[in-house]
Amino acid sequence: MDVKVNDSCIGCGACESICDAVFAVDGTASVKPAGVAGNEDCVKEAADACPVGAIEVA
Repeated sequence: MDVKVNDSCIGCGACESICDAVFAVDGTASVKPAGVAGNEDCVKEAADACPVGAIEVA
């Protein structure tokens, strides 16, 4: 699974609160690649919850 946060991120923290093993927010969100494996379900949940659609999952 490839996870990216695009430039539309507003740093709301929703992704980190849902899936802190993968996302960290310091101004804007970033992805911790080592955390993706095994956390695919919460990555999808975080992507669905993002208010601006900034999380791209492939």
